[in-house]
Amino acid sequence: MKNTDTSKKAKRLRGRIDKMQKGGQIKNAVELCQAALKTDPTNHDLHARLGDLYIEWHFDVHQAKHYLDEAITEYQRALEAGFDSAMIHYKIGVALFHKGELDKALSHLSICIEQDSNIADAYYMIAKIYAKKDRLTDAKPYLDKAIKLGGLKASRAHYLMHLLINYRSDKTFALRIMSIFHLIISLFTLMLDKGSRTEFFTRINFLKFVPVFLKGYYFEKIHNYYRAIEIYSHAIENAPKFLPFYILLGDVYKSLGKISDAINEYRMAIWLEPSSITAYRSLCALYEEQGDYDNAIAMYQKLIDLSPNDAVYYSNLANIYYLKGKFDLAISCYQTAITLNPNRNWTSVIAQTVGFIFHESKENYDAAISAYQSASMLNPNDVDIYISLGSAFYDKGDYSNALIVYRNALEIAPDNARIHCNLGYLLWGKGLLDDSIKEYEIAIKLDPTYDIAYNNLGVIYLDDLGQINKAIELFRKAIEINANYALAHYNMARAMTIQGNKIEAARLYQVALDINTFTNELDNNEIKSRIESLFS
Repeated sequence: MKNTDTSKKAKRLRGRIDKMQKGGQIKNAVELCQAALKTDPTNHDLHARLGDLYIEWHFDVHQAKHYLDEAITEYQRALEAGFDSAMIHYKIGVALFHKGELDKALSHLSICIEQDSNIADAYYMIAKIYAKKDRLTDAKPYLDKAIKLGGLKASRAHYLMHLLINYRSDKTFALRIMSIFHLIISLFTLMLDKGSRTEFFTRINFLKFVPVFLKGYYFEKIHNYYRAIEIYSHAIENAPKFLPFYILLGDVYKSLGKISDAINEYRMAIWLEPSSITAYRSLCALYEEQGDYDNAIAMYQKLIDLSPNDAVYYSNLANIYYLKGKFDLAISCYQTAITLNPNRNWTSVIAQTVGFIFHESKENYDAAISAYQSASMLNPNDVDIYISLGSAFYDKGDYSNALIVYRNALEIAPDNARIHCNLGYLLWGKGLLDDSIKEYEIAIKLDPTYDIAYNNLGVIYLDDLGQINKAIELFRKAIEINANYALAHYNMARAMTIQGNKIEAARLYQVALDINTFTNELDNNEIKSRIESLFS
């Protein structure tokens, strides 16, 4: 009789909780569960139910608190009380997934399928975690299992399979058909899959925020940023768990130059959704723009944790390491980006960048040449690669190979002024003055605004041919084109010195010194020494 009364009491309690939950009274349902557990603390069913309520309450956009930890605690108490272990491990895994603790989630979900190999949703969640980690090959067998076990209730698994196939770069016609098939099945079985139904109706419910988006967007476009802030802030007060509003509000603050406010909003978005790629990317861009490279590095490292196969994140991180002078780390990240990205043109650009670092920053000419050659194999029609490769050979002192590279480049782009200019410099270094002058003149003909060509040709006329007036004419032209060209002012001053015009020479040296403070083309002490020698 006592057991019957207890059973009836438990049934009435479950009924009351169900009624509150369906009526949207989650807080009241939680309080009822908590009150019941005070009198029956070992009731595993109540602990599990309270965990479920906390999960639902957590995803209510109209309240601000996190309840994932509370849910996990209740599920663990249910385990201790002897509840269905496999299902509880599944629920803990889902909660940890939403916390962004993917490895811990994976561990609990693996335990779930070890204890009960027929829970389709557990296989789906494992596949989802692997997909989030960009381990698509690992995800597929779990998706296959989820689809097989789920039957007509596997809408989410079919849709994820559709996405994974679309993500592949080697899609054949058969794979495209398979992708469409999974999408169609996903749509037709949507209402039979409880999880898919929940996601669908949640998204439908979010449509009520569309007017807010439109109003905010309108005021942003007309640059009434304070009104946009007012709209988004009011929306957050009404729906404090709706992540997009925080990112939009951060964007508006950024537009106003209120950087600390923008950072706070982006970080709030991450607090709400620890795996929010959009929020992390927004923070990365903001920190980069502010020159806060340490924080930018930290954000990119987090993005790489979330998407370890995204070559762009490695490339961007490498850019920052380069700016900080951490060349070895930059090269390592660039090389990882090259390994990950299958696009030949993009990979060629990265290989060229690696070559530039070896060439200019580490003066490792062999490594630079190797990187440039890899870039040229990936994109054999990119003239800039040949120019860089030729420069690396030149700096190494391998003039023969440099000459071959420049000649090959001219076959691709015979009207490229820069190639002719570099070739002129190379021939000049080999003592072939006539050939060098010819190349510089071609470069100037192709590009009449090429200041470097005018300057270099002027130096040949000044130092090698002794034609001072011709040299001055060329230096003057270089300065007309680029008034901030310190080397052209310096060379013009040298020509004026030879002519005996010390006053003008001193003026030009001083201009060169002033400009060089910013451009660092020359040795300041050398310029100062030249000025002093004029009047000693």
